[in-house]
Parts: sequence; structure tokens; C-alpha cells
Amino acid sequence: MKTFSVRDLVTIYSVTEQTALGWIAQGDLAAINVGRTLGKKKPRWRITEKALADFELLRAAQTAPPTTRRRKKKLSSDVVEFF
Repeated sequence: MKTFSVRDLVTIYSVTEQTALGWIAQGDLAAINVGRTLGKKKPRWRITEKALADFELLRAAQTAPPTTRRRKKKLSSDVVEFF
């Protein structure tokens, strides 16, 4: 199983390291901390191929639902509007 580091994501997606870490912090991208000690200031994140594929599906462009136009209500002929 191949894993990717945060630096790999920076080169693959042409984003900053803070952006990639933000995806992990928000939970959009699943990652595993492989650092020796939990709770260190700088964790060492690894991302699996499956997590990366799931992330790409989440971020894929989707078509917008068709919009419907609202019709104006017809006024009855015996009503006079004043502006």
C-alpha cells in the first residue's frame, strides 16, 4: 500500500503546506499520524491511496441542479394597484 506525505500533496495539487494541513484538520482528507510521540507540535502525516481517492471524489466538480423560474401571479382585473 502506497502512502503520501504532506509534501507529496503539495507537489501533486500545487497548493501550500498550510492548505494540505487544513484539509487534514477539517476532516476532508483522512490521514494517519506516524510520529513517534502523539501530541507533538509537528505530527508526521501519511495519506493512503484510498483516502486520496475518496478526497478527490469529494472535491470533484458536480453539475448544478436545474433552476426553475417562478411565475408572476396574475392580478385579477378588478384589483387596481397604486404605487
